[in-house]
Amino acid sequence: MKKLRSTKEIDAFLAKLARRAGSVSPDIVNRTSAILRDVQRSGDAALTKYTKRFDGHSDIRLTKARINKAASLADRETVKALELSAKRIERFHSKQKESSWTVSEPGIKLGQIIRPLDRVGVYVPGGKAVYPSTVLMNVIPAQVAGVPSIAITVPAPGGEINPYVMAAIRIVGIDEVYSVGGAQAVGALAYGTKTIKPVNKICGPGNIYVATAKRMVFGTVDIDMIAGPSEILVIADSSADPAFVAADLLSQAEHDELASSVLVTDSEKLAEAVDAEIRKQTAALTRRKIISASLRNYGAAIIVRNMDDAVAISNRIAPEHLEVMVRSPRKLLKGLRNAGAIFLGQWCPEPMGDYSAGPNHTLPTGATASWASPLGVYDFIKRTSLLEIDRAGFAKLAAPVRLIAEREGLGAHAASVAVRQKKLK
Repeated sequence: MKKLRSTKEIDAFLAKLARRAGSVSPDIVNRTSAILRDVQRSGDAALTKYTKRFDGHSDIRLTKARINKAASLADRETVKALELSAKRIERFHSKQKESSWTVSEPGIKLGQIIRPLDRVGVYVPGGKAVYPSTVLMNVIPAQVAGVPSIAITVPAPGGEINPYVMAAIRIVGIDEVYSVGGAQAVGALAYGTKTIKPVNKICGPGNIYVATAKRMVFGTVDIDMIAGPSEILVIADSSADPAFVAADLLSQAEHDELASSVLVTDSEKLAEAVDAEIRKQTAALTRRKIISASLRNYGAAIIVRNMDDAVAISNRIAPEHLEVMVRSPRKLLKGLRNAGAIFLGQWCPEPMGDYSAGPNHTLPTGATASWASPLGVYDFIKRTSLLEIDRAGFAKLAAPVRLIAEREGLGAHAASVAVRQKKLK
């Protein structure tokens, strides 16, 4: 890993990180747009056409019997692990539930009504990517929120469906599952077809076509976020175990060549030891080519004077995953303002959050953690303001409301108040 010390070196590296996601090529934008238009116009016919073309089958809806049959092929030990994760995810997210409320004063009652979205679509990657955890992390918060209708789309290249994804689907109890993927799945969820009813919100990760399609349908429906390349930042001092630090950096570098793995430390000795561990551990990993490219382009060990500087750099990067491996990690917590998820201590590696700890693993990337939040129950509710005002309450507010309306030049607004004021006399 590169060792960076000077302000100039660090600034240049952080600028490179900010650019790494890049823009989507015009060709991908045009192809995605054409698919969405086709699905919007032709519905199931377009959906079937693209599913045949890209996945080699035309069975759009997965029956409950087929889901159960595939799920039965998953080994029991893994299913138990998924069941444990599901329970912990549900328990954590239940703390995020919001309640409706009202406040009262003479003549005026005000409040907020909390209701779940009517219908949500969850996109689960298929093919080479096998992510049963995506099912749990996206479906369970929606269920805790009380969403009554949830549809899952998961591509099935060659008509093959993954047993572990199906096991996760069976655990969360979703029966409405469609074996479609890509931009065509996003289009079907957004616009609706005869087979797939439209949803209010689409969540879940996918390839560049899926991400581009989600961006394009936003406004017709809501989306969770546009996920960028994965990233981890580890703040560590001389007390950290170099093998632990190296392993955690590698856990993100293996995602893809654009993934970012950064160590920030005040110990030159630790940086050298971590570099040696990375070389040693990478040699035993199957995805070492991807890891090498990721670390070469977007990996670094940043050497700082003290932990205050480390915190400042972390807040600039606003990482998706932030691990704190120092003697007293909680001492740094107050200053760490920008991160998708913070992992405190040497025994809290990032994969704990990916799978079984309980918090959601759908996290803001690309510095958006400076303003965005992890996926949660709050993403699957809507808030409605409630106003109830009687004659006395109206009399109390009429004059200022009318005055502001007049100053804004909105005569009909003012008249709406004035016509009632006449009745007060």
